Amino acid sequence: MQALGDQPTIVCNGMIGREVFTARDREESFYMIGSMGLGLSIALGVATTHPETSIVCLDGDGNVLMGAGVLASAGALGCKNLHHIVFDNEAHGSTGGQRTITESVQLEKIAAASGYASAERVAPEDLAEALPGFLASEGPAMLLVKVEIGNQPGIGRVTHTPVEITQRFGGKLGNG
Repeated sequence: MQALGDQPTIVCNGMIGREVFTARDREESFYMIGSMGLGLSIALGVATTHPETSIVCLDGDGNVLMGAGVLASAGALGCKNLHHIVFDNEAHGSTGGQRTITESVQLEKIAAASGYASAERVAPEDLAEALPGFLASEGPAMLLVKVEIGNQPGIGRVTHTPVEITQRFGGKLGNG
């Protein structure tokens, strides 16, 4: 979150959203609440309507699989300002750890086949080094981070209402 600075960021629902909220709540974060699989759809919409602004989407493997069709839309639209970071733990961490299929299905390869300008995989320990170059690259771009199952202890829930989230995020984009 430190590396993202004040970049507008769409954050998927579930534990990723809760961890981001707990680590560094900010007005530039649009938290998904109960909309599994739609983070990239919203990020793509924001990226197409604000082509001058770099848009980041923080996603999980379960969310990407739920809304996998939008990968093709992102590739086809070719938004140069869209940066998709996927945390892949091969499980649905928010609902009990049920396994996803990403042990054998590589999401970054699907993104590349869908027309992403770049799609790479990075180990968690290499994320800090890879992130600046990734965020400066031309999109649509995916950076998949293979992570272990588990969550930060003591994370809270997003306390803002959906209306509050929309208003403060829109205000940061000049739509307020």
